[in-house]
Amino acid sequence: MMSVPCQTVHVDSPTEQRNPRTVDIDLMSTMGILGAINAEDRRVPDAVAAVLPQLARAVDYAVEALRGGGRVHYVGAGTSGRLATLDAAELVPTFNVPGDLFIAHHAGGEKALRQAVENAEDDADAGAAEIAHSVQPGDFVLGLAASGRTPYVLGALAEASRIGAHTGLVSANPRAAQPAGVDVLIAVATGPEAIAGSTRMKAGTAQKLILTAFSSATMIKLGKTYSNLMVSMRATNAKLRGRNIRILQEATGMTMADCSDALTEASGDLKVALVHLLSGSDVAHSAEALTAAGGHVRKALDTLHLRAG
Repeated sequence: MMSVPCQTVHVDSPTEQRNPRTVDIDLMSTMGILGAINAEDRRVPDAVAAVLPQLARAVDYAVEALRGGGRVHYVGAGTSGRLATLDAAELVPTFNVPGDLFIAHHAGGEKALRQAVENAEDDADAGAAEIAHSVQPGDFVLGLAASGRTPYVLGALAEASRIGAHTGLVSANPRAAQPAGVDVLIAVATGPEAIAGSTRMKAGTAQKLILTAFSSATMIKLGKTYSNLMVSMRATNAKLRGRNIRILQEATGMTMADCSDALTEASGDLKVALVHLLSGSDVAHSAEALTAAGGHVRKALDTLHLRAG
């Protein structure tokens, strides 16, 4: 006999409703199923576009925290936590940032990344405890909960606010009230899923778009790019070392040999090599200008051009 759960919660969220456009999805052909899912997916970018002002506030909070020596924390459960973990992990090689600059906290811990951990997302105290020993005043904590009510996430955000960190919440439930202590609510109206309640679908897609835009915009604001080129990435293999040289060629218009020599002279530091090639200053002065500019290539170039003038 199946045991009865000790607690049942009925979630009032659009993601839990039946989608009138997909009620016959189980009768469709393979192409019909894929077409129906794709039609729902195409609604997501517009829904994300509608919350860009709120997302911009979250980016500004994150930039403020990182410039002040703080960190950014993601908090989620299930799909939300897995997407957050992925985003945090990819920032290390992409932008050459320390591994503890963006930290993902997933309900149920590492085990829950691969399999569900029973009741982990319902434990608000566990979320608060996770934050209590890892967040400092001035950090930024971004929670992700498709329903807007996941206890683990809300417990974490409440504790983060108590500590003195700025907080944000990403949800797919515009009906949910903004929790006390949350500075910015990013509620994306993705509507009912193609399969009712399967928030790994449109809600998850929206979270992926938001996380990628959030972290990328934060890195851009911190000077991790030059134009639209990645100039802070860690070249950990032959492919990436080749990409570094191509980036230098794109940015400077110089030959592969010149760019390779500059990169070698700069001990593999792409930004230093770039400033050196664009300004004509030697590597040592290029490195000094970058340090003074907080790692911003354009600011370093402006400084060197002023000196030369």
